[in-house]
Amino acid sequence: MINLPQVKVGVVAVSRDCFPESLSVNRRKALMEAYTKKYGTEGVYECPICIVESEIHMVQALEDIKKAGCNALCVYLGNFGPEISETLLAKHFDGPAMFIAAAEESQNDLMDGRGDAYCGMLNASYNLKLRGVKAYIPEYPVGDADKCADMLNEFLPIARAIIGLSDLKIISFGPRPLNFLACNAPIKQLYNLGVEIEENSELDLFEAFKKHDNDPRIPAKVKEMEEELGAGNLQPDSLPKHAQYELTLLDWVEEHRGYRKYVAIAGKCWPAFQTQFGFVPCYVNSRLTGMGIPVSCEVDIYGCLSEFIGTCVSEDAVTLLDINNSVPADMYAESIKGQFDYTHEDTFMGFHCGNTNSKKLAFCSMKYQKIMARNLPIEVTQGTLEGDIAPGDITFFRLQSTADCKLRAYIAQGEVLPVATKSFGAIGVFAIPEMGRFYRHVLIEKNYPHHGAVAFGHFGKALYEVFKYVGVPVEDLNFNQPKGMMYPTENPFK
Repeated sequence: MINLPQVKVGVVAVSRDCFPESLSVNRRKALMEAYTKKYGTEGVYECPICIVESEIHMVQALEDIKKAGCNALCVYLGNFGPEISETLLAKHFDGPAMFIAAAEESQNDLMDGRGDAYCGMLNASYNLKLRGVKAYIPEYPVGDADKCADMLNEFLPIARAIIGLSDLKIISFGPRPLNFLACNAPIKQLYNLGVEIEENSELDLFEAFKKHDNDPRIPAKVKEMEEELGAGNLQPDSLPKHAQYELTLLDWVEEHRGYRKYVAIAGKCWPAFQTQFGFVPCYVNSRLTGMGIPVSCEVDIYGCLSEFIGTCVSEDAVTLLDINNSVPADMYAESIKGQFDYTHEDTFMGFHCGNTNSKKLAFCSMKYQKIMARNLPIEVTQGTLEGDIAPGDITFFRLQSTADCKLRAYIAQGEVLPVATKSFGAIGVFAIPEMGRFYRHVLIEKNYPHHGAVAFGHFGKALYEVFKYVGVPVEDLNFNQPKGMMYPTENPFK
């Protein structure tokens, strides 16, 4: 994918000067050997210049990992560790940091071989708080070489998302359509997250589109689309317009990214788009999302922000869907009940007009937008990529600013069921455990909009840590609570 950070974690071992330095040296060596054996060498760098025992060592290590091109940091407590130097390292490093600690190896070596990193992690966390330094600390951050290698690998998607946010520009076109106040939210939190935003009008976009009339690259782009759609190319005459629009957006990204490395787009798609451009942009949006450039519908700025985070975490295409409609009772009875371990209230349909990448659909074809065509000529509504979403694990999530400018987020893991939707658009039958309660006491109670980002796989663990790292208060980081774990607003007498 063309729009994602490449993570390189600098592993720096630390040692308190009253403990044997050899503990940190040997444990770092064992960690790197375990990591290489399980995950290879890509994305990780072992700082060889020193074991950090002092502030001078901290500066030396910092210079070394910067020179090596590291954009993420792992502070490894091979023993108790120097609380000042190790936290100063995280403070002065420009990127996400994690702290992990070595467990004791054997009961036969608890004299000179005892490192006390279990205790040292407490001091490290206390000093991080004193200095106001953010760091990722795993759920249980103490382990042998093998377990610490796993922790380091789990840090990579978290670091990738945080690095991506720090260098992201969101490009938006036009205000939200009328009656879409639900997707409106203050942009102040974008700046708090380190994200830039460039807001443009639809007229700016239309002007750029017209300048791409007869672009010599259009035929090649049309051929790409024909190959992707295959037998699903039901609107061949509209492909040149879609190709022209895709080139317009790609050129805009390159001309407007400025000093930022990564871009996401919050696009306008109705009500004037169809009549002026002569098509709907859903298919093009799906293609850019497949390239790693998420495009949200209906100028949903926090929707495309969420999509970008999901892309960084999963290294895969994501989509943005309406939490749309209930599953009919007869469909549940015929295709779900007794076949899958879900109640009727655990199920719903996720839908959007046609913005989901073709690789995430069980089948697809280019069609016209049925809802818009109720009020407009069919020929100006062509451009949706329709089909049932492929069955498999998913994570539904969203990072959002409230109306009073506070960050909150939700995450819910579930799956798309192999059940025919018998409907239109890019759509799937979703199942999330305890969805009914989650829908009422999180999505409705917390005033979330109807759009949710979807990552294809279970990525809740990494997303939860990303949202914590960027400042979402734990009380505002919601998930689908299991049966027996009540929400604060849930009626106990039901």
